[in-house]
Amino acid sequence: MSDQVEQWIAILSLAFPVAAFLWEFAVIGRKRLGHRVQMDTLAADAAGKPYAGVLNDMQHDGHQLKDPSFVLLRIENAGSAKIVSEDYLADPTDPYGIKVTFRARQVAAVVLTDPSQGVLRDFFFRSERYLADDGTERTRTVAKDGFSRDNIPEERTGIIRLPKVTLLRGAEYKVLVVLERWPEDTTKDPFPDPVVEGAEGPSRWYDPLVRLLRLKATRTESHVFASRPAWWVIWTLIAAVAVQAGFTLLVSDERRPPMDCVGGTLHLSGSTAFGPAVRAAAEDYLKRCEGADDLSIPLDDNPFKGSTDGVTDLDQAGRDAATSVGDGLGDHITFTDGVASDGHPRLVPKPVAFSVFTLVVNKDAGVENLSLAQIRDVFAGRVKNWTELGGNDVPVHLINRDPGSGTRRTLVAKVLADREPPQFTVTDCAALKAKQYGRCQVTSTDTMLNTTAGTPGAIGYSEAAGVDDHQAADRLVKLRIDGRQPTAEGVEDTNYPYWQTEYAYTYGEAPADSVAAAFLNFLTQQSGRDILHEHGHGLCSEAQNSGECRPI
Repeated sequence: MSDQVEQWIAILSLAFPVAAFLWEFAVIGRKRLGHRVQMDTLAADAAGKPYAGVLNDMQHDGHQLKDPSFVLLRIENAGSAKIVSEDYLADPTDPYGIKVTFRARQVAAVVLTDPSQGVLRDFFFRSERYLADDGTERTRTVAKDGFSRDNIPEERTGIIRLPKVTLLRGAEYKVLVVLERWPEDTTKDPFPDPVVEGAEGPSRWYDPLVRLLRLKATRTESHVFASRPAWWVIWTLIAAVAVQAGFTLLVSDERRPPMDCVGGTLHLSGSTAFGPAVRAAAEDYLKRCEGADDLSIPLDDNPFKGSTDGVTDLDQAGRDAATSVGDGLGDHITFTDGVASDGHPRLVPKPVAFSVFTLVVNKDAGVENLSLAQIRDVFAGRVKNWTELGGNDVPVHLINRDPGSGTRRTLVAKVLADREPPQFTVTDCAALKAKQYGRCQVTSTDTMLNTTAGTPGAIGYSEAAGVDDHQAADRLVKLRIDGRQPTAEGVEDTNYPYWQTEYAYTYGEAPADSVAAAFLNFLTQQSGRDILHEHGHGLCSEAQNSGECRPI
């Protein structure tokens, strides 16, 4: 998944919760008229109660109620703003604001109960003067036009209508409705749930806009958590997070972009063994920093020609730039296998990783595991044929790197007890005789592996991770040393001896805002670490034993 896609998903993942909150509480929640059916029960359900007989004997208009039932309905302002008469979706001339329909039941009585504020009663009742039978004028309380009940025999439904009550935020009232089964209904079917709805008004051209902006309480809602639009927003957010997690965990293996991308030309050089990992990290860095001003890292001309050559070139670059003492060169980095040789006082090392090296033999030799003593005998020239070590009857052909190679210096220091191999017997490895012991010397890791693979009985050495992916890997064997495998785990767990710290050298301390400092940060603290792992290197920052990154 591309960085832009990931960024957009991250932006949307942040925007959706904000949008959901604003929609729920600033738009939808601004005008919300909620309802709850708190009770809907039959008188028969009270069997065994002290008042059961009273409930079953209730009468209306001179007859005993048939299957009487009771509904307690709560109406509340569940929004964040006051609801006034104009907020109800109804004809302005219509006094009703809410209609409640009871199917299969007729309404016997309706009572207002528990208003949160006494003033709410004034929306339901009014006082009127009337002339009594004795001729005196008296006052009585009657229901207003907006508070009424009605029964429709043709549809077998009962209806109550509630007025357009002004409700402050959090205000509520309840109505208790007494109902009975229609006389013609001889069934004992359970009653359907009440249907609560805003009173219908005439259709107007601007009603869709009114509903969208929630300027009016367009319907009553049974509301326990979020509105339907808010649920859509929440599920969309969940889907966005799931998509991003799926790409991250299951599909994408691309690495995060660097935290900083600095322009300029960065020159890399040094170890041929560590070079493939650095090259891969540099290519990834260029990809991650695409668009950075004038950023380039020349890699076409194989800048990794050996630790010694790299150090020499870095020292010369610093001198050519006339870098003052106390300042640093910000566009050159050299990587070495181990500490650089003396004579370069301006170079500053930084341990980056530890590389694991391996001895490689041609399969014809017939060996896979040698002791440290046997290896020293081979490189001292005391073993001429592999049969002496239990292998095949093939002469030993010793392939060495040139003395400036960091891989060779590590072999001498870590495996050969500081004893240099004897001088080559031929200057060109192609001159080695198939039936005769001999020694030769090469200048690069690639040449080392090709020569060892193509020469029966040959033995050489290389950076371990580079062997498996080499074109000649099928004709090579990575030797174990005293049974220990040439891996980073072998170094940490079994003290495999043939390894070396990889150092990054700069001429002086690279300025903090330089391309060299940015790349080193990427290599050791960001996605470059994953690339080093992929190439079989252990990270100094993660080493269990700090001694695994100390100088030889």
